[in-house]
Amino acid sequence: MVTTRVGILIFDEVEVLDFAGPYEVFSRTRLVPGVESRRSNASAPFEVFTVAASRAPVTATGGLRVLPDVDFDSAPPIDILVVPGGFGTRALLRDEATLAWIRQTAGAARQVTSVCTGALLLARTGLLAGRRATTHWGALGLLAEVDPTIRVEPDLRVVDDVIVTSAGVSAGIDMALAVVESLCGRAVADETAHYMDYPRTRPVSPATS
Repeated sequence: MVTTRVGILIFDEVEVLDFAGPYEVFSRTRLVPGVESRRSNASAPFEVFTVAASRAPVTATGGLRVLPDVDFDSAPPIDILVVPGGFGTRALLRDEATLAWIRQTAGAARQVTSVCTGALLLARTGLLAGRRATTHWGALGLLAEVDPTIRVEPDLRVVDDVIVTSAGVSAGIDMALAVVESLCGRAVADETAHYMDYPRTRPVSPATS
């Protein structure tokens, strides 16, 4: 079975659930249902890893310290890029090395996604130009300021307009499940949510012309 590589960007002051939620979804997805299938990777369609600018420990919000799996230079090809948010995104809006890595990685990825204020970084790179997108409710205005061509969707939890963006923090779980559904089917996504004891209650807004 060919696995899909999911690379999740992490950085200082990244919101914990922004990256941990999608990590849980993608790493726990199995094509064979049930608890026992989670004891091995035999039916796992995704390989998930964290990526940071360096291999130094990252300090997330709340003081959680995380050791990145790979850095920008050693990261393998990424099929699905996840850009989470958090207060640390504000400094990264001026970090040309990180923005360049996002832009380059997104150009080669099959799917680009964001959680919360990770959308600000996608907007700064120009990846959301002319698209519909969302972010944390506290940053909707800032998203519009970063790129006025973005059609900001303030009332949607997940927006799919080629690039998949999601609202704040826990919405990253919904986003990841939506991506799982698009690639593996609804039954697999629903079973993954069931394994996680997570109710899927909010619809995804599809891309529109």
